[in-house]
Order: sequence, then C-alpha cells, then structure tokens
Amino acid sequence: MCGIIGYVGGRKPIPILLDGLRRLEYRGYDSAGLAVVDEQDRLELRRASGKLHNLEEAVRLAPIDGWYGIGHTRWATHGRPTEENAHPHRDSNGDIVVVHNGIVENYLSLKQELEAEGHVFKTETDTEIIPHLIEKHFQGNLEEAVRKAVNQLRGVFAIAAISRRDPGKIVAARNGPPVVVGLGEGEYFVASDVPAILSHTRDVFFLHDGDLAVLSKDGVRLMDFSGRPIKRQVSHILWDPIMAEKGGYKHFMLKEIFEQPRAVRDTMLGRVGQESGRVFLDEMQIQPKEFAGFQNVRIVACGTSWHAALAGKFMIERLARLPVEVDYGSEFRYRDPIVGPETLTVLISQSGETADTLAAQREAKLKGSKTLSICNVMGSMISREAAGTLLTHAGPEIGVASTKAFTAQLTALFILAMSLGQSRGRLAHDESVCLAQELLRIPGKLESVLSEDAQYDELVKWLFKASDFLYLGRGIHYPIALEGALKLKEISYIHAEGYPAGEMKHGPNALIDETLPTVVLATADPDDEASVLRYEKTLSNIQEVKARGGKVLAIATEGMNEVSKSADNVIFVPPTRELLLPILEVVPLQLLAYHIAVRRGCDVDQPRNLAKSVTVE
Repeated sequence: MCGIIGYVGGRKPIPILLDGLRRLEYRGYDSAGLAVVDEQDRLELRRASGKLHNLEEAVRLAPIDGWYGIGHTRWATHGRPTEENAHPHRDSNGDIVVVHNGIVENYLSLKQELEAEGHVFKTETDTEIIPHLIEKHFQGNLEEAVRKAVNQLRGVFAIAAISRRDPGKIVAARNGPPVVVGLGEGEYFVASDVPAILSHTRDVFFLHDGDLAVLSKDGVRLMDFSGRPIKRQVSHILWDPIMAEKGGYKHFMLKEIFEQPRAVRDTMLGRVGQESGRVFLDEMQIQPKEFAGFQNVRIVACGTSWHAALAGKFMIERLARLPVEVDYGSEFRYRDPIVGPETLTVLISQSGETADTLAAQREAKLKGSKTLSICNVMGSMISREAAGTLLTHAGPEIGVASTKAFTAQLTALFILAMSLGQSRGRLAHDESVCLAQELLRIPGKLESVLSEDAQYDELVKWLFKASDFLYLGRGIHYPIALEGALKLKEISYIHAEGYPAGEMKHGPNALIDETLPTVVLATADPDDEASVLRYEKTLSNIQEVKARGGKVLAIATEGMNEVSKSADNVIFVPPTRELLLPILEVVPLQLLAYHIAVRRGCDVDQPRNLAKSVTVE
C-alpha cells in the first residue's frame, strides 16, 4: 500500500510532487522519494527513509529541478523501510526509474533470470526488478518496453515509469491497485488517489486492470497490455479541494468524525422519500424483481467495513427477512463458498480497491452471484465490476482509522435493507414511512452527540494509562463493540477486545479487575420490547463487572437512566430506532479512542504499521 504521483506539464514539478505525496502519505509513510528529468534530459533522484519531511529536507539540502517527474511514499512489504529500499528504483545504467504500489509475486524468479543476464541489484525490494525488466526490453520507446515488462509480472501492481532516453513521457500501468489520471490544461497527472491531484484538476479517469497510460505535454494515450488503443470515460470530481484539508481541526481524524452528520445526510440524499418511505436505488443494474427473488445475502468486507457488514446482517434480516452471512474478504475465496444466482453478494470497501474484497467479488461472480458494492470512491474497481453500487458520499477520508466512511456504510446498509424489505413485500408502508423519517433525523442527532465533545478531556484522565480494554454489546451493538475496540487499538496501541455481552460468563469475566476499563453499549429503543429486554440483560452484565471490581463506561440512551446507578461514567446519545442506534453510539467510541490516543502522544492520523487502503493481499 503505497502512494504514487506523477506530473508532466509547464510548471516546476517538485512542489507538485511533494504536495501530492503529502496528500498520499496516509497510504504509507516508511520512506519517500522522487525523480525528475531536466531540460538536458538528466535524471535526478532524491530519497529518504521515514516520513515525508525527511524527503523535503533532502531536497532542500540538495536541490533538484526538472520539467516532469514522479514521486512515491512507501509502506514496506518487501525490504526494510530504508533509504536504499525507498522508491523510485532504477535500472543498471540509471536511465529508467520506476515507482510501484503492489507486490510482484514472481520477482525472485525474474531476478534470477536478470542476474544471469548480467543485471546487478542493489536493494531487497521486489520493485527493483521492474526497471531492470524495462531496461531489458527498451529499444528507444518507453511505453513499449513497459508493456512488455508488465506482461511478465505476476501479482498486483500499479507503476509509473520515466526514462531520460525517451524524455517527456510518464508511462503508468495498472493491475490491481488504483491509478487515477488527471487532465489539466497542457498538464497531466497520475496518482494513486484523487486527493493527490484535486487541487490541480477535477477531470479524471481511472485506469482499469490491464490498462497502460502514456502522459506527455501533448495529452494522454491509452492502450491495453497487448498494445491495442482503448478509451476510458472522464469523470468530473465534485469534491472541493478544501474537503481534503484539516479545516482547522488538529487532526484529519477529528475533522472526519465531525463531518459525519454531512456524510450520513449526503449518503441518504435522493434515495429515501420522507412522505412515501420508498427507497430509490436508481444506480442499480439489478431489477426489483431480482431483488425480490434472492434467497440469501452474503456480505463480504475487511476491517472496519466488516463491522459495518455485521451490523448490516441485523438490518437486512430484520427488515427483509432474508438470511445473511458475513465473510472476511481475506477468507472468502479460499473456502469454496456456496453462492449462486440465488445469492446477492454485497461488497463493502471504503476505497473500492481493497484487494481481498475485490478477489471475493470475482469469486462470487464466477459462481453466478449478482454483486452489489457499497463504497466511497466513484469509478473504483469494485464499483465498476458490480451490477450496482451504493456510493457512500462521505468525501475524502484521509485519516487511516475510518470514521465517517463507517457511519456512511451503516447508512447505506440500512437503505439497502429497506429496499430489500420493500421489494420482498416484508416491510409495510407505515413502517417504511416511520423508518425513513427517523433516518432523516439521524444527522441532527449526530450533531447533538458531537456537541458533547468537551466531556472526553476529563473522561480520559482515568482511562489513557490502561493497558487493556474490554468492549461489550448485545445484538446489533456487538459489531459496534468490535469497532470501538478496533479504533482504540489502531490509534492508541492499547490492546482492546470486543465481545458479546451475553458471553461474559464463558471466559471474559476472568479478565476483570480494577485495572481493566470495560466499555458497555447499553443503548435501547424504549418503544421496542425486544430492545428493552436486551437493555435489561446488558444492565446485568454491568453488575457482573462491578461485582468483580471493574470500572465501567457505558454508552446509553437519553431518558433511560437506570444505567447511571451502576456505571462509573455514562455518555448519553439521543433515542432512535434500534437498527439506527449504531450510527449514533459509535461516535462516542471514536471520540474516546481519539482523545486517549492524543493524551498518549500517538500519531492519530498515521498509526504505525497501517495504511489507509489495503490494495494487496
């Protein structure tokens, strides 16, 4: 998971490349580098280990200039995060340089072949074989050499290459990880993600697997890996560049937490009729009759998206009365899953490029299943390969720990559950209207939850020194307990575990003592008998923890004050329907993790060993 940026045009490339890398640093921050070609066709490189400011300092101490170039920020997969292993990598003569995102699975066999032919390697990376392979095929035309080279690679990869022997070109290729090409006036960009180029252009197109692009001052040419010319549709990105900035917040993560009311509102916009209660999914190639005919649903996702999927299971089974199974993308295709035309397979991915989820999608399609994607990036690979897409209009999410994308995914899943329920005749008109109207109130209720942010500064004073946390929830709230634990682990490096509250007696009780904070989701819909019963059972779990000397922080519903009698601290959220409570109750867990991490001095936006988009297995 690395970030690629490239520029060719009439401006100085160094500021553009460094700015692009800064916006891509969420994809990797073990090392960084760039390469430019000057007017005399000299090729210059600068690389540095560690975060981007080290590269900026290297450029300041040894300035370079040029008229086009490429850059890279790395998250290590092969080879340690050292300056030597940083990208760009070059061939034996130093004439060709390459930046790469992905994994070359057959790099050892290729390396042995190239070494036998006299090529000398200097690094531990799989990437270094690519410029050597291009050099082997180079006969004066860079794109032809790249095309021949990529046809020998196995695995997943996105690359950008330049050569001083065929100047004025950037050649980019995709087979797996995302590549976006930006179109300006007399200037052109290539990048791993839209925010890297959004301040320069909003007109972009996304490369498909097997696409190769040649960027020059004269424009962009496209071909496939066999050399046939191709065309791709240009999209106009509506994101404001300011959306990708911190907007006055200390961290991107905090900004994105506070953007959740807008993200949820935008995700439901135009899809839910307040008066009719009807759901409109016009972007589907799946007909209402097909929705009605599915016999089961399979939801596939990874990480935070998997927790959204697990909550979605409760929504769909409750509103559509369809059996739902939830799978990890990394496991799905390795167990010969039982899916077919009777199955709707739903893929959830913030980026729409998650390698495991994409592989699962292709496996499901091979078995005859219709696939529907829920993602945040228009034109992403998963959305292109799906029969329908529910875009979550959360806007760019820069913080590695997902927040607004998660609540937007929950919103999209709720809308999908309503749609399936209506298509199958399982959701009555009056109930549809009530649910739609309550969904439309959620953004305002989120704003109410966020207005209480000041309480966390005091709250974390007794929490931030803990070495372990336990998160408990019942029913649809168990996935939110898992998500709360994950957020704390990701950004504060505190070990945390989410658990079904009803399973306390089956092991977790042994962990409880005065040093283990326990966070309990004790929310309920007071008008739902089953929800109130679940709440009462959860109160009993709190008593179990207190009886063993444990400390309890509860998330509870306003007006249901019994929990205050036993919990040490309570954070209240507004009342809503049972299936919508997760959208509200996850926000205190996000803020809790954020404030604990800040208090511990952690890098909130770029936690160690993690990257935003996992585009390789």
